[in-house]
Amino acid sequence: MPYKHMQFYGLLVTLFALALPALAVERGIMIRQGVIYVNPSTDSAKLSDIGRGREVAILEHTPGWVNVVGTVAISPDPDNEGDRNVTGWIVDKGVITTATPDGDKIIYGEAFDSEQEASHRGGRAGADLDAMRLYARLVEYFPQSPLAAEAAYRAADIRWQIEAADAASRPSAKMQDPQLHHQIDEDYMRKVVKKYPGTKWADLAAYHLIDNKLCGDWEAEAKCPEAEGAMYLKYADEHPQSPKAPEALYKAAWRYSALISIYKANNDQKKADEASQRSLTLAKKLVAQYPNDVDWSSRGERLIYMVTNKIPTFGSTVE
Repeated sequence: MPYKHMQFYGLLVTLFALALPALAVERGIMIRQGVIYVNPSTDSAKLSDIGRGREVAILEHTPGWVNVVGTVAISPDPDNEGDRNVTGWIVDKGVITTATPDGDKIIYGEAFDSEQEASHRGGRAGADLDAMRLYARLVEYFPQSPLAAEAAYRAADIRWQIEAADAASRPSAKMQDPQLHHQIDEDYMRKVVKKYPGTKWADLAAYHLIDNKLCGDWEAEAKCPEAEGAMYLKYADEHPQSPKAPEALYKAAWRYSALISIYKANNDQKKADEASQRSLTLAKKLVAQYPNDVDWSSRGERLIYMVTNKIPTFGSTVE
């Protein structure tokens, strides 16, 4: 068959596969790096690599091989991968479908392994994006899985970390007004909050949403620590069971302790005394309410000591 006719045929196959109703085509998720070949043989021409977390539409099976339409676009967004589809053959290994026994656990295991790989110095390039895609696909393919809520949060968390690092690297990150900062996309975290209310994962997602509201440089003005302290306190009050509640209480208490120095610099001793009392109240609440969270309760004890002994926690600490 002439090459141009082969191209046309391949295009027709791809369009046909994509046009079929979702239930008519078996779909799967790659949990390993694979290769798409022209024919079901490793001796045939290679069309493309296909990575972990990528989706394939399965057209037919032959012993040891699967004919697929595979998504191979390089994109950090698992919902925006459809700009390049390749039709060909892959070795019938590492494709997880809804019919795979314990498929949700297998995908989660590969996602977690990829996440760990990304955390290692010199780890596999793109492992963080692999993990993000795998977690997101688990939720899509196995929505009733007991792992779905955590997977949804982990996918959103990886995306958030990537965008937060980008936002922090921009000059605007130092600006006082948070509205002038590059805003991290909140949509995925909000979906977790909405879809899994009352869960640990919704609590953790809600905590991330504070980030976009934080100031850059306070410029030694009271308005930023006042607003931020109130936000962290509100979170701790509304999410007392959250793993982030002790941290939120500490951050609220620390901001009120910072206000002591700011108010004193403005010759407002009354507000400085009020801030001192509020900081002590919140720090004592942290220690009493979360004694088993040693990291944050210990910092609370330290803060109580510093405020009680009038040791500045913001600005110059040399007296």
